[in-house]
Amino acid sequence: MIYKDPRDQVVDDAAIKALTDTYGERVTSLPPVAIVIAAYNEAGAIGPVVEALPTEVCGLATAIIVVADGCADSTVAEAAEAGAMVADVPVNRGQGAALRLGYRIAREGAAAYIITTDADGQYNPAEMATVLGPVVAGEADFVTGSRQLGSQETKDMIRRAGVRFFASTISLLTGQRISDTTFGLRAMRSEVTGAVQLAQPQYQASELLIGVITHGYKIAEVPATIHRRRVGESKKGQNPLYKLHIPGVNNFFYGLRFARVAYGTYWRERQRSRSSSSSSRSDSVARANGSGPGSVDASASSAAPGGSLTTDAAKRT
Repeated sequence: MIYKDPRDQVVDDAAIKALTDTYGERVTSLPPVAIVIAAYNEAGAIGPVVEALPTEVCGLATAIIVVADGCADSTVAEAAEAGAMVADVPVNRGQGAALRLGYRIAREGAAAYIITTDADGQYNPAEMATVLGPVVAGEADFVTGSRQLGSQETKDMIRRAGVRFFASTISLLTGQRISDTTFGLRAMRSEVTGAVQLAQPQYQASELLIGVITHGYKIAEVPATIHRRRVGESKKGQNPLYKLHIPGVNNFFYGLRFARVAYGTYWRERQRSRSSSSSSRSDSVARANGSGPGSVDASASSAAPGGSLTTDAAKRT
């Protein structure tokens, strides 16, 4: 896991210790599939969402991890009562930080796969097998649902236009055709979440997607449905200007900031991928010449341990 801000690592370390103290082997020895949910003040919504989640997906047992991101209501109690393991983070850092912590918990608990969904009930749990299936089959490393290929209930034309615009932008940037960059129902091999630097507190969906593509992982999209939020209100794009209550203004400003993050993430991860590739090539030359990290002495009976996850990912590019 790569942390841009060391303070985030301190918070995450403390949350994981508290989680481990509470749940013991339940969290340190996870089943094959970890369902990760970031939640912020989702009282009234989180309980039914957790209760509706499957105990198996694609024939593999699941564990539910809810990261409560500085909640000031009864989200923690409701999620725990519904059967989730809850990481209670005392400060609100944003959905991106919460999911980053959830990914780390899944990886360190040895879950092979991660599924993400939202805490507001907008996604259908029955479609989890649709997103996980290609990953389990080895057809993809990362699968996202797509409302463009499936369906959506929203009538917000600005949001619909934004989904199409940013999908086109990211497709152009990465060379990978994507129809929906912000869909929250996703599945992936757990290791891919450790290859990308996740620094965004809010706009994490595209940050992870762009990073995964840039590092050469196999991506797929499947048709899926997004429903209207039934309880509570959206936490996206909270800005003082939104209090003007101009129709569509929330999505407009959200989109502007989203674009800045998308471009910044692409160039950052492109440079990191290139650096990793160069380092991998240098190590290979050094090993071939019998020197450098990982080289094998003639008298040695075994090779040195392999490279990091980032290096392995870079080899795919």
